[in-house]
Amino acid sequence: MLAYIIRRLGYAIPILIGVNLLTFALFFVVNTPDQMAQVQLGDKHITPEAVQEWKAQRGYDKPLLFNPDKSGLSSVTDTIFYEKSLRLFALDFGKSDAGRSIAADIEQRMWPSLAVALPTFVIGISVNIAFALFIVMFRASIFDTSAMILCVALMSISGVFYVIAGQFFFAKEWNLVPISGYLSGADAWRFLILPVIIGVISGIGGGTRLYRTLFLEEANKDYVRTARAKGVPELTVLFRHILPNGLIPILTSVVVVIPSLFMGSLLVESFFGIPGLGSYTLDAIQSQDFAIVRSMVFLGSVLYIIGLLLTDISYTLVDPRVRLS
Repeated sequence: MLAYIIRRLGYAIPILIGVNLLTFALFFVVNTPDQMAQVQLGDKHITPEAVQEWKAQRGYDKPLLFNPDKSGLSSVTDTIFYEKSLRLFALDFGKSDAGRSIAADIEQRMWPSLAVALPTFVIGISVNIAFALFIVMFRASIFDTSAMILCVALMSISGVFYVIAGQFFFAKEWNLVPISGYLSGADAWRFLILPVIIGVISGIGGGTRLYRTLFLEEANKDYVRTARAKGVPELTVLFRHILPNGLIPILTSVVVVIPSLFMGSLLVESFFGIPGLGSYTLDAIQSQDFAIVRSMVFLGSVLYIIGLLLTDISYTLVDPRVRLS
């Protein structure tokens, strides 16, 4: 098991290094610090002194890879690549272009993101699996066909529609919940219940279709037909045979999503005014705060690789044969 994990880590580290190098090239080679300064200061009436001052305030006035004015180790460490790229591996995100600590902002904003994403994730998975099992129980019937039509219809509707419709009816017309905003503590549920409901409903179509396909594949295997031939009740076949074996591929698809819960949802957080990491990233893109965008890209890559590693580990727990591959 340990050798398997080490082997997978050996695959993940080069990927993370490649993402870091690609991000550095995009932000500092393709889009130079001079161009960043011009975007922030405006294209008109910009003096070279103003550009240089903007770069000096943010540490963008240093050489990219090698500093010939320094000696020894400082010639490498006193560069943009070391301070803005390599230090990300130590999760040292530095400061935003506005002067705020990015790490402090991430620590503060990750909790509202989790408050929305975690219940949406848990409730959504439970609802989709339960609905898929119910459809499989009545497979090849009018109920199965009607359920699939409903799932396709739900998948065809844009997520923005669910948000706008939910805010209009539940918040504006019926005045059951606030339209937007966020409060921590005991009153947080009033601001979270509508985003969670919308997140669950918008994911029912795709999730149910996927899980139904996986369960139907198990239902047509020989061991299931043998169990039915022996007179095992259908509910027993469903919950003791189909469900446990069908959860193996579901587990791998679910675990990879868990780290991304920290990143929040751009759509939900923006529409509902939730101060999470999703809205944090979107605000940084709109304000062209390159330091935040660069840090969030790297953090997202780290979390995604962690998710892939957790997926591999979880798969070995349910199917030990994978360790040999």
